[in-house]
Amino acid sequence: MKSVELFTGAGGLAMGTAKAGFHHLALVERDKHSCYTIRENQQRSNNAASNWRLHQMDVADFDISTIGKEIDLLAGGPPCQPFSIGGRHGAHLDERDMFPQFFRAVRELRPKAFLIENVRGLLRQNFINYFEYIILQLTHPEVLLNDNESWIEHVARLERHHNGAVPDDLEYKVTYKLLNAADYGVPQKRERVFIVGFRSDLNINWSWTEPTHTEEALIWDKWVTGEYWERHSIPSSARPDCNPKLRARLQKTGASLLGSMTAPWRTVRDAISDLPNSHAASSIPNHIYIPGARSYPGHTGSPLDEPAKTLKAGVHGVPGGENMLALPSGEVRYFTVREAARLQTFPDDYYFPCTWGESMRQIGNAVPVNLAYIIASSIYNHLQFVTANKKIVNAV
Repeated sequence: MKSVELFTGAGGLAMGTAKAGFHHLALVERDKHSCYTIRENQQRSNNAASNWRLHQMDVADFDISTIGKEIDLLAGGPPCQPFSIGGRHGAHLDERDMFPQFFRAVRELRPKAFLIENVRGLLRQNFINYFEYIILQLTHPEVLLNDNESWIEHVARLERHHNGAVPDDLEYKVTYKLLNAADYGVPQKRERVFIVGFRSDLNINWSWTEPTHTEEALIWDKWVTGEYWERHSIPSSARPDCNPKLRARLQKTGASLLGSMTAPWRTVRDAISDLPNSHAASSIPNHIYIPGARSYPGHTGSPLDEPAKTLKAGVHGVPGGENMLALPSGEVRYFTVREAARLQTFPDDYYFPCTWGESMRQIGNAVPVNLAYIIASSIYNHLQFVTANKKIVNAV
């Protein structure tokens, strides 16, 4: 199935959708460092990025008519700074708001489906009206903003249109959800908003994939069966104590935990324990120790035996605390680029050629590959089912 991706970054979402079966006709990204990372990987013969068609330019300058084919999926993560809790909170007033460009792409490409990822700040109360506008414009992409019309006037008109009885030539069934990547096997507590739309004429009834991993199952593995520690060959004498509050919680919820059919949340240790000590020389690409880490209030690093805190790109450079490992000994150190890439579920053959800071920025901005794959696979399967049924009907 054919796809186009806007605001590609270093390729996390693109890799996940490609893994799900989508073939990228075009990837658009203006950041030269992210494009350099993708091109570097394209030169590696066994890398998934080898056949990606990359356009280094602003999405606003991309001529969508050059695609010239029916598109199954349009994907992308419009810049999150206008909505990020760590950003300027400008939303529609921020010149970096690129949602209008995504609306344009939906109108011109008429994809069967689209997939958008953005920060959880998009759901902040003071942005809620603009978020409603985003959903309505995605639902009715051909109800255009008029000259000299504000987005507030436009959303009122969209609401009237949405509640009317006149069908659109191009309309989408749109749904959104705040997902925690840890609930889907990513070793990182990372909450992001995902928006999915299917073209209404396809009559697809789609729902979000249920979580596959839970914190409760991890607690059970640690403090009831001990399987977590045994799996990592941690002797009883080196295991942390189960605190009284947690013990009380286990006693209260033990029955439900015992019946849980989900896998345990994956931890930092699960993700990186097979990598060599980062202090030692390593032949593994991107696995290089960076000195100088320190803990300070609000930046205490990610515990080894929990999913990592959200890796972030930072507004003014890389925030050290979110990219730091807190060891049981009380020591802290920076994650290597390879460790951070694993926390975002990039495969080990995906190489980050830039400096530590720039690579960590790209990784922090990325969509976890495995989460992108899970969502894109569900979209792919539903589109494939519709396509197969259409072929059967045409044959009859």
